[in-house]
Amino acid sequence: MISRKIGTRQEWAAASAELLKREKEHTRAGDELARQRRELPWVPVEKEYTFQTERGPSTLGELFEERSQMVVYHFMFGPDWEAGCPACSGTADGFNAVLTHLQARDVTMICVSRAPLEKLLAYRQRMGWSFNWASSHDNDFNFDYGVSAGDSGVPFLEAGELKFLKILDEQPSLRENPPLVPIQNARTSGTDLDGYLSEGHGISTFAREGEAVYHCYSSYARGTEFMMGYYGILDRAPKGRDEGDQPMSWVRRHDEYESG
Repeated sequence: MISRKIGTRQEWAAASAELLKREKEHTRAGDELARQRRELPWVPVEKEYTFQTERGPSTLGELFEERSQMVVYHFMFGPDWEAGCPACSGTADGFNAVLTHLQARDVTMICVSRAPLEKLLAYRQRMGWSFNWASSHDNDFNFDYGVSAGDSGVPFLEAGELKFLKILDEQPSLRENPPLVPIQNARTSGTDLDGYLSEGHGISTFAREGEAVYHCYSSYARGTEFMMGYYGILDRAPKGRDEGDQPMSWVRRHDEYESG
């Protein structure tokens, strides 16, 4: 139950004015964080990667499409999955519409996943997206940038997700009938829990100067939440996210919600 109180217009105006001060502080703090991101050292990418795209094999540099900056969304779609992650799909809904604006600022944005190219393109068509989607099925890009599990275990996971893994180890029966979101997403993606948790999502940015490519920034887990536009709107709705103890359990692919 969302708590609420009824007040007068004057009470609302006073409380809103105090809140506005904190919101402005939050905005200025965000500006400072953005400056600090830009000041991170650039790391030369010395490893050669070949990606499969609808235009044929491409190097990392070629994915820039003649621009000097590139944003890569690490989209969770494992090699054996039948569909992309529902949460990543909701994220892609948000950024697909702004691609031309990014391009106007010399930025290319793409998605990279480990699934074979034919699966990615078929799913992209189903979802009605237009971004370039590159397959890293035959290279180590996902492993090198921390979003696919290799021999060392799971990719970058938040403390809550690590706690979830510990609970599963302590209560194996939950794997058979769990109410938890990762299981739900695994089932709707056509994989099992281990397969789902072997992939992670994130965002990485790169710069290109001549033939040189540099890794500039990466963020994972809730560090990508800024791209999920619906959460920013829900945070300002009267009931907020209203998710209880199961965040994102309501999220579906946009063609899977019941109409009405």
